[in-house]
Amino acid sequence: MVLRADDLIDRRRLRRKLTFWRVAALVVAAAGLIAFSTWIYGDDFTGAAVDHIAKVKIEGTITEDDDLIKQLEAIRQSSRVKAVILSIDSPGGTTVGGESIYEAVRKLAAEKPVVAQVGTLAASAGYMIATATDHIVARKSSIVGSIGVLIQYPDVSSLMNKLGVKLEEVKSSPLKASPSPFKPTNDDERTMVRKLILDSYDWFVGIVAERRKMTKPEALALADGSIFTGRQAVANKLVDAVGGETEAINWLATKGVDAKLKVVEWKDAESGGFLFSKAMARTIGSALGLPDYGGDIIHELGADRLFLDGLVSVWHP
Repeated sequence: MVLRADDLIDRRRLRRKLTFWRVAALVVAAAGLIAFSTWIYGDDFTGAAVDHIAKVKIEGTITEDDDLIKQLEAIRQSSRVKAVILSIDSPGGTTVGGESIYEAVRKLAAEKPVVAQVGTLAASAGYMIATATDHIVARKSSIVGSIGVLIQYPDVSSLMNKLGVKLEEVKSSPLKASPSPFKPTNDDERTMVRKLILDSYDWFVGIVAERRKMTKPEALALADGSIFTGRQAVANKLVDAVGGETEAINWLATKGVDAKLKVVEWKDAESGGFLFSKAMARTIGSALGLPDYGGDIIHELGADRLFLDGLVSVWHP
């Protein structure tokens, strides 16, 4: 079919109009997305651009978390952050994970006032992180403590015998790859593991004694694995005051921080800023009726604790 010149001109005009409306639709969609995000997240969406109190949530099982450490470093470097609230709700996790976050919080606290606000619990490595702050507040019924370290391993040797399974091994030395789940531990193996545990335990107790201004015997008396309510923790000097975010802000005010500043939660964003953050992706997915990430489901079920390796500082494994 031969097209006339007028038809070609009309088609080009139509294409330009379609392009314009497509671009306009994208702009409107982006504006709507931003408006929706602002409605969902309120002032937190743009709050980081002005002076504010940063809030960081530390929840669930603690492991080495590079994203969290980078976030704490970004908060330290931000001139807009005048103080920090660590909102902690964790049963603990790996001792190394607690140590790495503890050190990052101490680095942050050297430059800005930092307060810990305990929710349901801050136990073991969760409490270790809380001690890195300059002040700890907890609810009257919060769970605090469980100071200590452990290693747990199964012994399936009896099951193997019933199934007729025999383990053959050649080791360079008697303690190599011990303890093993495939045979009962002997005295030498248990002694080796106990030395490992006691060394990290001594380090953990030393942190509590130093940060909570206790003598070593006072800290040891509380470091038998016991857990305490918030009220008991205050009486035992593990916590400074009973309360929540309001009390945390009131303490920050005693350090020269304007109590009227907005509290803005800093959220993890893997790349590209807020519009490409995990939180935004979940919001969009939820609005579209899509299922959440499998990893988050595992986390919510607590199954991630089954895969903790190494020394563990956790209240319920």
